[in-house]
Amino acid sequence: MKAMVLDAPGRPLVERRRRRRRLQAGEVRVQVAACGVCRTDLHLVDGELPDPCLPVVPGHEIVGTVIEAAADVPLEPGLRVGIPWLGWSCGDCDYCRAGQENLCPEARFTGYQLDGGYAEEAIADARFVFPLPAAYDDLHAAPLLCAGLIGYRTLAKAGAARRLGIYGFGAAAHIVAQVARWQGREICAFTRPGDTAAMDFARTQGACWAGGSDEPAPEPLDAALLFAPVGELVPAALAAVRPGGTVVCGGIHMSDIPAFPYELLWGERVLCSVANLTRADAVDFLALADTIPIQTEVVPYPLARANEALDDLRAGRLQGAAVLVPSHG
Repeated sequence: MKAMVLDAPGRPLVERRRRRRRLQAGEVRVQVAACGVCRTDLHLVDGELPDPCLPVVPGHEIVGTVIEAAADVPLEPGLRVGIPWLGWSCGDCDYCRAGQENLCPEARFTGYQLDGGYAEEAIADARFVFPLPAAYDDLHAAPLLCAGLIGYRTLAKAGAARRLGIYGFGAAAHIVAQVARWQGREICAFTRPGDTAAMDFARTQGACWAGGSDEPAPEPLDAALLFAPVGELVPAALAAVRPGGTVVCGGIHMSDIPAFPYELLWGERVLCSVANLTRADAVDFLALADTIPIQTEVVPYPLARANEALDDLRAGRLQGAAVLVPSHG
């Protein structure tokens, strides 16, 4: 089967034909119909994530159909499923027993330590695949599996905050904004300075205000969600939230946070991060996505143009989410 493979950080992905391996206990083989391109994939390719299992097939927003299951797996061929970032956890450590499998020290991640979905087929632990709402076609379901899931977990960290600031208005933000508006919250969108296209896009997703990240918020925020991997935005977001407000860093990687005066944190402001996701997040969010329903904005690319999709993401040329589509030819 064809796959786009990362041999070493900093190099373009290479198209290869890979031999199918036999399934192990607990696994399923999925024919990939679509795979979203996530900023985490970009961090992987650019060498910003430590200790990848190389060579590796990136991709963890996978939509496909089960074509084979191990004997101990009760999933029938033909079932459409999604495969997210968290691909395996031990189930025995203190974190797993406490429902915090996202923090399992032995956890393995799809498209990082486990081969992912930039391919015609993918193999996954059946415990970490999820049926998808029928209302979404393959292309539009893909962004739900990371942009949606991580965004949902990030939003949950904001508690009952009514006025939200979202920094970095890309794939995750355009989904989070729809959830937040459905919940009755107000959205202020902060984009790259001068990026009027992103500001306009944010307004179409329900933002009541949109401006550059170098601009002050129109009113004090109750919480700020950071999806842009820019450490300098942390002090800016702290300055924008009211006393008692929360700043949530939603990315797996961020540039260094510069020193800032204690008064920005003082006033019982809270600064926290989101790490990965749990299976409970997936179950809850996918049900919610079907209820709202969320409309995902996607830009399709053939699988062979994965490097182009990554370049467009890196340069900020996308509104919504890039999605790779194998040809199975």
